[in-house]
Amino acid sequence: MPTIVTFGELMLRLKPPGFLRLPQSTSLEATFGGGEANVAVSLALFGHQTRYISAFPANPIGDWAIGELRRHGVDTSHVLRQGERLGIYFLEAGASQRASNVIYDRSGSAIAAIQPGQVPWTTVFAGAQWFHLTGITPALSDSAAAASLESLKAAKAAGLTTSMDLNYRKKLWSPTKAGQVMATLMPFVDVAIANEEDCEKVFGIKAGATQVASGELQHAQYLDVARQMFARFPNLTHVAITLRESHSASHNGWSGVLVDQAGHSFSRHYDLAIVDRVGGGDSFAAGLIHALATGKDRAQGIEYAVAASALKHSISGDFNLVSLAEVEALVGGNGSGRVQR
Repeated sequence: MPTIVTFGELMLRLKPPGFLRLPQSTSLEATFGGGEANVAVSLALFGHQTRYISAFPANPIGDWAIGELRRHGVDTSHVLRQGERLGIYFLEAGASQRASNVIYDRSGSAIAAIQPGQVPWTTVFAGAQWFHLTGITPALSDSAAAASLESLKAAKAAGLTTSMDLNYRKKLWSPTKAGQVMATLMPFVDVAIANEEDCEKVFGIKAGATQVASGELQHAQYLDVARQMFARFPNLTHVAITLRESHSASHNGWSGVLVDQAGHSFSRHYDLAIVDRVGGGDSFAAGLIHALATGKDRAQGIEYAVAASALKHSISGDFNLVSLAEVEALVGGNGSGRVQR
C-alpha cells in the first residue's frame, strides 16, 4: 500500500470517566490524540506504512507518546526530541443537549517552537506517495506556520499528493489570521477537506442558508462551496466536505460529499448514537486518503471516508481503532451491529 506522511502535534488527552464533568471527577483517563497523529494511526491500521513528523520533549512523557504511536504501527523515527513539554487537552464528554467541551493546555509545547529547516523533508518523503496536514499545525505559532509551508512545498517538489484538512480552531487563532495563513498554504494542496464551518470561518465561503447549530443542512449548497473553493484554488483536484446534523451531543446525522473537476458524489447517510466524536474528522480524512491513494473512484472515496468516520464515533479516544475489513464491511452495507461470532 502507499506510504503516507503526516505532520502535526500530538497531545496528552485527559478526560473524566464517562460523562462526568471535571469538578465531579477524582480521576482522569490519559490517552493521546491530535489531528495528523489520528490520521497516521488509522492508516497504519488499514495496512499503510505511515510516518509521523512532530516534536516531543526528551522526557518520559515524550517517550510514552512515542511508544503509543509505535504500538499502533506508526513510524516515529523522524520525530524531533526537543522542548520541555507535550501539549495537553482536557475533554468533558457531552451528552444529550450538553455539548462536549475541550480545554487546551498546549501553549509553549515542543512543536510550537519548531523552525523551518529542522526536518529533513527530502529524507522524510523518500518513497512516500501522500502527505497530510491540518490547519491546526500552522495555528500553533508563526514558526509552525512557516514549517508547514516548507513541508508542503517539499512534498510537491517530491511528487507527493497533498491533502489539507482546514480544521479551524477558534481557540487557537482568529478567522482573519487563519484566512491569511491558509491562503499561503492552499496553492500547494491537492485535496481539501473541511466541515460545515471551516470554509466559512477560514475563507468566508458559506453554505447558503445552512444553519449548523440547528442541525439543518441544505446539501445542495455544499456543491457551491466546493465550486468556490476550486475557483479560488484551481490547483485542487478534490474537495471533501463532512455533513454533520447535530441533533444533540448524543445523536448526529452523518454523511459527506466529494467533489472533483468531473462531478460530485454524496455518501449514504448514517444515524449515529455517539460514544466519542473527537477524531471524527480525522477518521474521515484517513478513509478518504486510503481510498484515493489506492485508486478508488470518487463515489467509493466518499463512502470509505464516511464509513470510517461513522465507526470512529463508536470508539472512545481520539484514535479510530478499526480495521480496513470493518470499514469495507460497512461500505458494503453491513451496519446492523450484530455480534460477530
